[in-house]
Amino acid sequence: MSKHRVIFQPSGRRGEVQSGTTLLDAARQLGVDIESICGGKGTCGKCKVRIEEGYFEKDALESRMSHLSPLLDVERKFIKPEDGPNIRLACKAEIYGDVKIFVPEKSRAGKQVVRKAARELSIPVNPAVKKYFVEFEPPTLHDLTEGDAERLFRKLKEDYGLSGLQIDYPVLKELQDIMRRGEWKITVSVWMNREIIKVEPGFVEASYGIAVDIGTTTVVGYLCDLNTGKVINTESMMNPQVPYGEDVMSRITYAMTNPEGLKIMQKAIIDGLNEIIEKVSADLRVDGRDGGHAIVDMTVVFNTAMHHIFLGFNPEYIGRSPFIPAVQHSLNIKARDLGIKINPSSYIHVLPIEAGFVGADNVGVLIAEEPYNMDEIVLIIDIGTNGELLLGNKKKVCSTSCATGPAFEGAQIKFGMRAAPGAIEKVRIDPVTKEPEYRVIGKADWHTHIEKIDAKGICGSGIIDAVAEIFKAGIIDKTGRFNMNLNTPRIRRGTDGMPEYVIAWANETSIGMDITITQSDVRAVQLAKAALYAGAKLLMKRMGIERVDKVILAGAFGSYIDKESALTLGMFPDCDINNVYAVGNAAGDGARMALLNVSKRQEADEKARWVEFVEIAVEPEFQKEFMQAMHIPHMKDPFPNLKSLLQDRAYSVEIK
Repeated sequence: MSKHRVIFQPSGRRGEVQSGTTLLDAARQLGVDIESICGGKGTCGKCKVRIEEGYFEKDALESRMSHLSPLLDVERKFIKPEDGPNIRLACKAEIYGDVKIFVPEKSRAGKQVVRKAARELSIPVNPAVKKYFVEFEPPTLHDLTEGDAERLFRKLKEDYGLSGLQIDYPVLKELQDIMRRGEWKITVSVWMNREIIKVEPGFVEASYGIAVDIGTTTVVGYLCDLNTGKVINTESMMNPQVPYGEDVMSRITYAMTNPEGLKIMQKAIIDGLNEIIEKVSADLRVDGRDGGHAIVDMTVVFNTAMHHIFLGFNPEYIGRSPFIPAVQHSLNIKARDLGIKINPSSYIHVLPIEAGFVGADNVGVLIAEEPYNMDEIVLIIDIGTNGELLLGNKKKVCSTSCATGPAFEGAQIKFGMRAAPGAIEKVRIDPVTKEPEYRVIGKADWHTHIEKIDAKGICGSGIIDAVAEIFKAGIIDKTGRFNMNLNTPRIRRGTDGMPEYVIAWANETSIGMDITITQSDVRAVQLAKAALYAGAKLLMKRMGIERVDKVILAGAFGSYIDKESALTLGMFPDCDINNVYAVGNAAGDGARMALLNVSKRQEADEKARWVEFVEIAVEPEFQKEFMQAMHIPHMKDPFPNLKSLLQDRAYSVEIK
């Protein structure tokens, strides 16, 4: 029987299945959890999935609804118009051609773990939107010289010193009714001391804003109290644009090759943000309106490609030399103009872009970590599908962007998956016996092959651990090649004839297959880490420095990787391990800072232009630096701190 290629999003799992296999069975084979309460009988309707149609250049795959068996009456009973187009029940749709499938959040049995918790910020609260309580004397027949708006402007000037104000037209239309409903007592929300964007009856003290970080893979929103600066609620999701490409270049390509591609992706992210807004504000319902209307301000950060797609700008020109964005400075756009369901008259503040592929998210990191106020030379790495680097101190800071690819997210890895229950997230290997231990998301303890633990794949932090550990154990050499002469059943050749190392035997997994790290997996990690190292090295040369004093790992992913494993691989130049630390979602922290203090917005505008951007792709030495960085940890550069560290741990691997 023939086989067909299948890709599941947003998990990124892919493989080949026999013709006639149902989508549900294919998902089970590949370790993708789809809700199916009825066990695949077609009676619960919980396994709805969406078929992505079109040619996906990055995957070299053409996906069509016609590649599945015809729609059945039992499916029609469950599929509703509000579900959208191209919906099938996974338990009933059989595969007869290549397909790309998106599993909606509500259909996922194993929910994605998006780890972007908010850390405490120490920052004075001075938001862009402030609320003012105004109390009027009711007008009489003897007081006909002012309209309601003029009375409001006069009182705001008399009571609070606010002058030259404007009022948004939809707010003006509501003003008369609200003044009378409040019995001439109202609360006014004023943006940047310039514009009235909301009026509410009576005294309303509570004021809310939301800071959003739109990553290539994940999206997170932080609902904040604008009076105290505290985070009230956090919601996150996988970026709903993932079905159209796992990295920025594939999404740019999708926009270029599909006539409605840009519009489709823009709608996907707007709908996703509105879902986040609905969830974080569920308890804020006021004045008969949903909670989103209680949110009066919003800031947002993202990389340049996500920035352009969100704003509906053609991303084609940032995808080709000289990589010029549509706009670099910060923007303030009415929520209603973008279809964002907060207070319609409020503004969405979009932080500025540095240049090319160094976007507003990197500016968020910049204003959160403030390397421009430091004496030491600090290297900040925001690790993700698109890696961004900052290097310098108060004298000078340089930045660049590296196309690391999605390997760190689990894509392009044979058993790779994103962080979800069942994913191996930590790995240790005994350098003598070559036997592994691993920890799985959703399980508290390390697994030592005594009991079944239902692992179904390996996520980014586990992949980095695994490759670093097989290097330290001598299973691969510094070039990444496997040592096939070691006496252990865990080192073998796979069905493709290529070397691989078995982390989990089939009887320990939930997918009925051995989970391995293959030669191709090692190469994918080498390519990704070499891009980061080459970027850092070229920035160091531009700055004229030989070493860095401190390394900061930013981003949710940076918080969960083992810093010793990252140093062992050579993801960044050698540094004292005690001066390497993670700061979590610094881009999101920067977005919150800009939400809570207007001076941070000004700081972002100024520093985004002060930082020197380096386009490493056109640097003459890039290819040489990249190739040398392919070695583990590096072909030529010394790693004295790593050497000392591994010697203390009794590893015999050679480090220069």
